[in-house]
Amino acid sequence: MNVPRRQFLQLTAGAAALPAFARDALAQSYPSRPVRWIVGFAPGGGNDIVARLMGQWLSERLGQPFIVDNRPGGGANIATEAVVNAAPDGYTLLMAGIPNATNAALYPNLKFNFMREIMPVVGILRIPNVMVVHPAFPAKTLPEFLRFAKANPGKINMASPGTGSGGHLSGELFKLMAGVNLVHVPFRGNGPALTALIGGQVDVLFPSPPSSIEHIRAGQLRGLAVTSAARSAALPDLPTIGEFVPGYEMTAWFGVGVPKGTPADIIDRLNREINSGLSDPKLQARFVSEAGTVIGGSPADFGKLIADETEKWAKVIAATNMKPE
Repeated sequence: MNVPRRQFLQLTAGAAALPAFARDALAQSYPSRPVRWIVGFAPGGGNDIVARLMGQWLSERLGQPFIVDNRPGGGANIATEAVVNAAPDGYTLLMAGIPNATNAALYPNLKFNFMREIMPVVGILRIPNVMVVHPAFPAKTLPEFLRFAKANPGKINMASPGTGSGGHLSGELFKLMAGVNLVHVPFRGNGPALTALIGGQVDVLFPSPPSSIEHIRAGQLRGLAVTSAARSAALPDLPTIGEFVPGYEMTAWFGVGVPKGTPADIIDRLNREINSGLSDPKLQARFVSEAGTVIGGSPADFGKLIADETEKWAKVIAATNMKPE
């Protein structure tokens, strides 16, 4: 049920096809009531935090509540299907992310086609994950973790926010490139996975910095490395995984999608307002403090990012024989 890359990019470009005067008329009255922003993971994770920060800014800017609605489960498929089936009127948004770029390869029998039935609005943030362990874990550095993992194959439990999530992909790519055998333990979101790690029920996790950075600073978790190609200004003392596993790199991304058929003027209005938020020094500083890099740009720009990521991670899924739990 895949949409060819060229067709997807053409659909994305068509989102701005209405005449300017028609777009402006409808855009001026939007939103006139609360907007639901559906997030496919439990509260406390990176998806949830980014949605709440941007939702608060939009609420203050536009005078209507942007209400975060958490629908965890199915690797974000439950949330995505809810948005696919929602009225295409701009009042139901999807927090789109890496799981939406991987699920077509992971789940061959989905009831929807993300690239055909969800229109991209704008990318919000790119962010690395951070490899963390409980303070009692025997390894205090990434080289020590690698030595311990290779000496104890199959004995380390690797939690994730769910199969196909950014945290899961970070871990599977790490396993593949580092040559270690970790046992995957999926949870329904970063929040529950972090709770389990802090409680010592699992050994290692690759959460987003927004969900984990305060736990690291408080000493509840030990950070070992970040997953990006360059070190993070928010966690300057942590190396990159690539410093010890050459070529390793992974960054999660977050953005907004709406149901196919949503009027182009509403997509344009959302795109403009979110881009304004990403230019706001206070909101931008908050994202940067959480190790994020803002994306912004046009719906077509976000559509290209989705197409590129879908292609990239389909190869990793095939190479690791990743299957949904």
